[in-house]
Amino acid sequence: MKYKFKSTVDKVANLLLDSKRILFITGAGISADSGLPTYRGVGGLYDGELTEEGFAIEEALSGGMMQRRPDITWKYLWQIGEACHEAYPNKAHEIIAEIQKIKSNTWVLTQNIDGFHYDVGTKNLIEIHGNAFSLFCSNCGKPKKYQELTEEFKKELVFPPRCPECNGVIRPNVVLFGEQLPSKEINQLYRLLDSTIDLIISIGTSGVFPYIVEPVRIANNRYKPSVEINPSKTDISYMFDYRIELGAAEAMNQIWKHLQEFL
Repeated sequence: MKYKFKSTVDKVANLLLDSKRILFITGAGISADSGLPTYRGVGGLYDGELTEEGFAIEEALSGGMMQRRPDITWKYLWQIGEACHEAYPNKAHEIIAEIQKIKSNTWVLTQNIDGFHYDVGTKNLIEIHGNAFSLFCSNCGKPKKYQELTEEFKKELVFPPRCPECNGVIRPNVVLFGEQLPSKEINQLYRLLDSTIDLIISIGTSGVFPYIVEPVRIANNRYKPSVEINPSKTDISYMFDYRIELGAAEAMNQIWKHLQEFL
């Protein structure tokens, strides 16, 4: 007798169970449940549109500004870091990592630079915009431990931080505004898309970037199911087969409970 699904959550749990290769695409919405604000929402720092120096925040956090005035870029990177330092991974991050233990061929493509997926032990992870806690010298390439930087900043807050080896500017391994996406991660993504993906689940992303839209478009063309988890409709909501209008942590917690019923 064919199983009758009671809800969309129930159906998505069954899709997860039946799929061999799964791709989660995550954006700011998955970390919002950790209390992590967007760069425009950091304690109202940028409600006035411009920074103290008269720049749009996108310009202050751009690759060009990092080259010309790294002190300005670091000033706002650090303000954002201070506003977010007490945030931690939530149930959505944890459950995706748990799903990977059941479905080892599960991949995660994230726009986020908070490192939360990495922190919970996520495998097959593509951090397309980098990781804010991975630091290196922009001159000699020598890595810098984030913990070392925070200890130094406790003694004296100096922007920009400098490399002890060559005095080059230390920067986070992230894609700033106006910079190109890293070729390694892009190639990883395209290799993944060239293979067969059985299920795509998008969580908390508006889908404004081509690399978010393309996997969903490919899934549609191959008649593979796709799911959007987002409390609000997005510009690409119409592309998905299923929608769960909940926050990331609540939705994934419900899916996990249903998934365990099938196991």
